[in-house]
Amino acid sequence: MIDLHCHVLPGIDDGPETIEGSIALARAAAAAGTRTIVATPHVNARYRNGAATIARLTAELNRSLDAEGVPVNVLPGAEIAITSVAEIDPRQLDGLALGAGGWLLIEPPFTPIATGLENIVFSLQHNGHRILLAHPERCPAFHRDRAMLESMIWSGVVTSITAGSLVGHFGGEVRRFALQLVQDGMAHNVASDAHDHVGRPPGMAAELEHAGLLPLADWLTQAVPAAILGGEATIPPRPAVELPRMRAARRRWWRRHREGFRRAS
Repeated sequence: MIDLHCHVLPGIDDGPETIEGSIALARAAAAAGTRTIVATPHVNARYRNGAATIARLTAELNRSLDAEGVPVNVLPGAEIAITSVAEIDPRQLDGLALGAGGWLLIEPPFTPIATGLENIVFSLQHNGHRILLAHPERCPAFHRDRAMLESMIWSGVVTSITAGSLVGHFGGEVRRFALQLVQDGMAHNVASDAHDHVGRPPGMAAELEHAGLLPLADWLTQAVPAAILGGEATIPPRPAVELPRMRAARRRWWRRHREGFRRAS
């Protein structure tokens, strides 16, 4: 699997503080079936990370993973807050793309109102950037105004759902919205958005299975991410598979799953 959204770099945002923590996260990802991770540290008002720092830390982490025998390759990227786009030199945005493929991972605000969000996204597209929207299911503004999200998807925006959302890690309302987006063809990728190997671990396959989405797993975690990293202008079409009735995930399942990571660490 390919994980397009993971806070794996050490000491750069709210992910691991040390290289040991980064290795532990990558090792957990490998155990869960992931072979490629895109490092997506926050780029926002609090974490003013730049492409050069991200590239340097990515290279250092890959050397450490090779030395430790962890079968994961890490590529550079970033999670860019929509509220910070205007502060970034347009010439620097290409350096923050996912794996140098030209796609930007854009984080919407966690607010019930997102004035101007569409305009910023459309402006980025007008300037030649392709947009992967991070965890739209966790954006209250999209819960209030789903038409705004639909409009962006129609314009070519691709969405990335957090795996934990599918099993209730962020609450029942987020879970229901995430599953509805999948059901309606408005979810195109599932990523871990992992921050460590215990509390926010890098799982995807187990969450997809529990949510009843295994028929789409290859498309969500391999075909679409590969197209994005390859710089394709569009993603491959969703396969015509019939999904079983998606079960309501229970929070206690997540707790059991997380306890498994604790015991393994």
